[in-house]
Amino acid sequence: MKNRPLHERFGFALNGLRVVWRSEKSFRTECACAVAAAVVLLILRPGWQWAALIAICTMIVMALELLNSALEYLIDHIHPDISPAIKHSKDAAAAAVLVASCGSICVAALMLLSVFLS
Repeated sequence: MKNRPLHERFGFALNGLRVVWRSEKSFRTECACAVAAAVVLLILRPGWQWAALIAICTMIVMALELLNSALEYLIDHIHPDISPAIKHSKDAAAAAVLVASCGSICVAALMLLSVFLS
């Protein structure tokens, strides 16, 4: 699978998005939140810096959800039984998504304060 042409590697990435989109409700929810954030940015027009920061936060949350899903698929395949160590690793990956989501909410709140208090 190494050193494949760019278009093939792009296809693998799109397939990964398709798989996670179909199987993970949380990813679909995060995508809906990303669309809502984009709409809010279009309506409020807070400035390019805020828009960039919101976009970065959104992409980090979505990327971490993709990594969380990849880790869960791999762990479930290799070790389908539940063990304390497996549970801890899955919980830690989910916590990474939660921390990024909370950070994104804080950034969004600061942006809203900036817009409405200006």
